[in-house]
Amino acid sequence: MIAVGSRQPPPPPPAPVDNGCDSNYEGACVPISSDVDCAGGSGNGPAYVQGPVWIVGSDIYDLDRDGDGVACDA
Repeated sequence: MIAVGSRQPPPPPPAPVDNGCDSNYEGACVPISSDVDCAGGSGNGPAYVQGPVWIVGSDIYDLDRDGDGVACDA
């Protein structure tokens, strides 16, 4: 015999935390923006990050100019 209506669906996965930081980077909060540059560098923003910042995904803002996996480290 099968009980009707006794199975409960699994709970939904937790929603990702929206802290305003891009998940492609660690070590500092790289803001989600149209463009981000290293603070103190020659970039024109509109957003900036103080490094060092480790690339853990795609370097969508091209912060790691020397390709060593660490950005804004100069």
